[in-house]
Amino acid sequence: MRSIALAAASALVAADAVHASPTLTEKQLPNRAAALPTVTASGNAFWAGKERFYVRGIDYQPGGSSTNADPLANTDICTRDIQRFKDLGVNAIRVYSVDNSQDHSACMQKLSDAGIYLVLDVNNPNYSINRDNPEPSYNDVYLQSVFATIDEFAKYPNTLAFFSGNEVINDMPETVKSAPFVKATTRDMRQYIGSRGYRKIPVGYSAADVSDNRMQTADYFNCGGDDERSDFFAFNDYSWCAPSSFTQSGWDQKVKNFTGYGIPIFLSEWGCTKNARDFEELSALMSDEMSGVYSGGLLYEYSREGNDFGIVELSGNSNSVKEDSDFDKFKAALQKYPAPSGDGGFTSTTKAAACPTLDSIWDLGKWGQSALPAIPDKAKKYMTAGAGKGPGLTGDGSQNAGGTSTGTAEPGSGSVSATASGHNGGTGRPAPPMDMSFLYVTGVAGLFTLIGTLLL
Repeated sequence: MRSIALAAASALVAADAVHASPTLTEKQLPNRAAALPTVTASGNAFWAGKERFYVRGIDYQPGGSSTNADPLANTDICTRDIQRFKDLGVNAIRVYSVDNSQDHSACMQKLSDAGIYLVLDVNNPNYSINRDNPEPSYNDVYLQSVFATIDEFAKYPNTLAFFSGNEVINDMPETVKSAPFVKATTRDMRQYIGSRGYRKIPVGYSAADVSDNRMQTADYFNCGGDDERSDFFAFNDYSWCAPSSFTQSGWDQKVKNFTGYGIPIFLSEWGCTKNARDFEELSALMSDEMSGVYSGGLLYEYSREGNDFGIVELSGNSNSVKEDSDFDKFKAALQKYPAPSGDGGFTSTTKAAACPTLDSIWDLGKWGQSALPAIPDKAKKYMTAGAGKGPGLTGDGSQNAGGTSTGTAEPGSGSVSATASGHNGGTGRPAPPMDMSFLYVTGVAGLFTLIGTLLL
């Protein structure tokens, strides 16, 4: 029966050139059973199965943002670095830019084998919201790239979460006007995941830690209806500079301010370099002082990219990696401060925040306190037909591509619920290494379900 199912699956995939992928082989089947459990968000915490999950990871973009290269599409590069991730003892990496036209199955499997999850930014320099002129940059070409990235990575069980943006809102008051477009993108991503039948992969925003708008930004991404709110909130925090402490750094006040926030919070970047780093931040992040509110964080960053933040030095495109002294210090800190046991004092209730009041700092322009732009008309088709092949990192770009939003979204106008018969069906089982989502639109979902049952 299994061979019949495999043959049927192969024939169906071949019928759609856009979604064609190599046929699943018998040798690949055992790898599926050993996959990491998928991570979900519930209350103000993440969960891997029934166990509380804390992000204990590192930010990873060898070459830096200027090179705009995808480390997960190059098996040699990721194999080289995954060995170090495993040695460090991290359980997650953040990647800022990937090529959504490429296959990532080899590196994602290697990460999974090492017990490592991926937190992924869906933007890149060519396809992103322009903080200085956001309205034209929120268009169907941009969303096609975003959705294509989701298509590629939703099938991997160790994709932990997606970031809809990174520090788009910063300390310049004018950039606050970009908030409705980033939140609309967050909404669109969550609705796309639900419409395409994928498991419910958490989607959120990575914010700058700006004291003037920190809480307004956090509340904004957690206010409104269930179809508009983020699944989590993250921010980049460099306020703990050694020697410091939980109180001296001001982290105690942030915990107080975020208590009762209602969705998971973690640090998408941390690791001040003002003085020599001792990574004692983990002493607080992994303690009961913070575990009731925070779910860990990601150290910035793996490789030195013309700054002092990296913990290894890479030699060009070769396999030469030199571990700095900070590598061993970070490794030792991870060992010294393990993840808390039990549920960490989490809050089981997920709740929305009140949308922040408008003032001279938090000024959203014509969108007012809570209104959002509607999804661009030309992007609506992707919800049912899929995004198709991604433009990659060298496409024409989207910021001035036209096809922008023409109205205001009606609250509750979209669903974020994943269908029970989607790729992973909420079971935690890994999807096949081929994108079969088009079967749902061509009317053969029943056959796909049968094939999936036989394969498992």
